[in-house]
Amino acid sequence: MRFKKLATNFFTPACFKAKSQTSEHKSQLSSKEITISRRLSLSDVSNSSICTVLSDISNSLIGSNLHIFAHNELEKITQSFSKSNYLGEGGFGKVYKGFVDDRFRPGLEAQPVAVKVLDLDGTQGHREWLAEVVFLGQLKHPNLVNLIGYCCEDEHRLLVYEYMERGNLDNKLFKCYSGTLPWLTRVKIAIGAAKGLSFLHEEEKPVIYRDFKASNILLDCDYTAKLSDFGLAIDGPEGGETHVTTHVMGTHGYAAPEYITTGHLTTMSDVYSFGVVLLELLTGRRSMDESRTFREQNLVEWAKPFLKDSHKLDRVMDQRLEGQYSTEGAKKAAALAHQCLSHNPKSRPTMSTVVKTLEPLMNLNDIPIGPFVYVVPTESGKEGQIGCHDKVKNDNKGEVKEGGLEKLKGSHRRRKGQRHKHRIKPLKSSTIFSDTALYKVLGTGLYSPR
Repeated sequence: MRFKKLATNFFTPACFKAKSQTSEHKSQLSSKEITISRRLSLSDVSNSSICTVLSDISNSLIGSNLHIFAHNELEKITQSFSKSNYLGEGGFGKVYKGFVDDRFRPGLEAQPVAVKVLDLDGTQGHREWLAEVVFLGQLKHPNLVNLIGYCCEDEHRLLVYEYMERGNLDNKLFKCYSGTLPWLTRVKIAIGAAKGLSFLHEEEKPVIYRDFKASNILLDCDYTAKLSDFGLAIDGPEGGETHVTTHVMGTHGYAAPEYITTGHLTTMSDVYSFGVVLLELLTGRRSMDESRTFREQNLVEWAKPFLKDSHKLDRVMDQRLEGQYSTEGAKKAAALAHQCLSHNPKSRPTMSTVVKTLEPLMNLNDIPIGPFVYVVPTESGKEGQIGCHDKVKNDNKGEVKEGGLEKLKGSHRRRKGQRHKHRIKPLKSSTIFSDTALYKVLGTGLYSPR
């Protein structure tokens, strides 16, 4: 839920005309315009120079890979924005999947893309679209989503991003029915997101993300986290300034308390929001959940008292993990979340400190082995299921000598086997391991951040 919509006073009715893209793309800066020797900020952009500045970003060394697309090109790659290519919808507008290659632009890598279309009647507008182009057109980092290009033609405002195979963290953590995120995967996601924020905060001209939340963290096929949706991002204080004063914006449940009450925004506001997401990863609960009892609806208020008490921490840990997590790692992550959620901004750690605290958690080896199921193919082609503590005799008959499912004779033993069978769900795969079992075999390299 947005607190307040930003004014769209940067709007220009016709940013680009399709026929004039080539000449605009090749335009040079005049002596009165800003040189791209430093990163452009939104304050550098005025009504009379938006088109030129965007073209300059595309031509600059920093944003040399940023492409300008015509609206009909994006219609083509998304099959006229068909329902079959529909990925989802947010405050900015609908998102569609497409595919681009060098037929559209020389040297453009063949790849799937996500095309975000600004909803002119939605909660965001031209200013948020412009913020994404200005920031992501210049900022490049492994933990920031890659902006490939944009369209600014007549009233159309579109953005073209790299396609992220696993969607966003919100869906994976709260809506995924295929299984819960394992502990090490959660730690890896937290580290990646923290690195993205750290990069923004440590820029020569710091960037305050301002809308850090689970749904804005995208995941690639390896669960590498990347920050997306820079519509509310803003340049941080410079020189002797301590904060930026703005209209209060963001998402309820994630915004820092001092920002809500005073409008004063600093990088520590992002740190608080990171603490909320870290708490969501630990508990498997949303920051705000009205379906729960009144006392548990606000995650921070409910869980924070338990974070520093190691004897009570298991009360808030995600029950879906079934105890398969590093106890020491959970304690350190909980203590870090508690520090990030401090009401005093000066008591919160910097994001670089957060990264240094989280990275060692990938190497802890105190994760218990949980039960997993292994399907043993028999000589007749039938499958038998055994538990993780069962032992298999490696002979031609595939006979199970010890374990929960032996080849038993007699009606009594068959009935016992039937009862045990009901406790094990049918499996589609021939071999299934738990996350911690793979961890024991392959080590931390299985989920170590790249």
